[in-house]
Amino acid sequence: MGKRFISTKVFDAPEHLKETPMKGKLATMDGNQAAAHIAYRTNEVVAIYPITPASTMGEFSDLWSAQKAKNIWGTVPRVIEMQAEGGAAGTVHGALQSGSLTTTFTASQGLLLMIPNMYKIAGELTPTVFHIAARSLAAQGLSIFGDHSDVMAAWATGWSMLFSNSVKEAMDLALISHAATLGSRIPFMHIFDGFRTSHELKKIELVDDATIREMIQIKWVMEHHARGLTPGNPFIRGTAQNPDVYFPARESSNSFYNETPGLVQDQMDKFGELTGRQYRLFDYVGHPEAESVVILMGSGAETVEETVNWMVARGEKVGAIKVRLFRPFSVDHLMSAVPTTVKAIGVLDRTKEPGSVGEPLYQDVVTGFAENALTRPMPKIIGGRYGLSSKEFTPPMVRAIFDELTAEKSKNHFTIGINDDVTHSSLTYDPSFSTESDSVTRAVFWGLGSPEQGLLSY
Repeated sequence: MGKRFISTKVFDAPEHLKETPMKGKLATMDGNQAAAHIAYRTNEVVAIYPITPASTMGEFSDLWSAQKAKNIWGTVPRVIEMQAEGGAAGTVHGALQSGSLTTTFTASQGLLLMIPNMYKIAGELTPTVFHIAARSLAAQGLSIFGDHSDVMAAWATGWSMLFSNSVKEAMDLALISHAATLGSRIPFMHIFDGFRTSHELKKIELVDDATIREMIQIKWVMEHHARGLTPGNPFIRGTAQNPDVYFPARESSNSFYNETPGLVQDQMDKFGELTGRQYRLFDYVGHPEAESVVILMGSGAETVEETVNWMVARGEKVGAIKVRLFRPFSVDHLMSAVPTTVKAIGVLDRTKEPGSVGEPLYQDVVTGFAENALTRPMPKIIGGRYGLSSKEFTPPMVRAIFDELTAEKSKNHFTIGINDDVTHSSLTYDPSFSTESDSVTRAVFWGLGSPEQGLLSY
């Protein structure tokens, strides 16, 4: 790699911006564009291969590179399109080993093709962010629509997993991911729901360059560059190891993972100071003395929050936990977020792991409470599946889950939103239940889109 021209001066925000939250301009965009806005401006190399519903993140990056749009360091990122997702992941891995800041975008089967390189990237403690428009995996049939099947197939790779629930969060948490990966050296999957967030249009406040520069610490960037493999900086990496070495080497990364949740929260706090938008690893909404709580992550959290607010306004003691950092899973932060008054918890996963004792988030929550059983009472915990392949998830379904939590004998490992007339796992719900006020107007807009419409140019 040639000499890098990165000045520390671009990272110094003006004094007035350090004193007050930074305000960006408003723009209408979808989740893919929101994530790409950050990814393009914080990287030097972007490896791409299109797959629905993540394709437009790569398309935006390719367009901006062709337009010679610059990143926050004043250089034009190099966008490389490969012949498949495995090649894109290999390109990312190679560019990272050279010390370049590198990213990519993918979903579904494309993410599965990246897993071999992901194990290596994490094993070598190499910072990067993959932006995932989460999508169903081809099982009994192919589906291009969203759920968490793909990212849950990759959770064992050793990557951090940070979930965004909305278009605004797709931009905000993309930046937090890029900042946190450099500080922790743990690679991140920044995840948002395919189509439900990736293609949802919203007017949001852009994160401006001053905020991005303030979040991306030059010290961490230079440390990443210094770890690059060059003839002038020879270093052994990618060796073969025997039993006497492999096991202890595998455990040697423990401290990095142990420190990551705290570092992510630090970056969330810093972002909150800069923008006024505060995030937490586990965000609680609802009654301060809730007795029933639903825990989930992804776009479904917005539906649950809307329903919880409606129920609390009518005197019901309910709440919700929006999980943002799923890996590394911080039990301490979860325990701090759950009110001590809680008697029953419903954990919702947007994936199915056939044959397992429960889906991933459910198992982590149960384990967390079991490990803290000596310090706080063990609540009733049930798990359920919702929204696979973008199956509708609505307030009536949320209400049914809260009703199930108060039942004398609650159904565990339930499904919601379908009619399972074979194994009878489904909860029934009242479709007439609504949280909308009479003043709400619904409309459907039909039109023809094109790649040139709504593009954000720099």
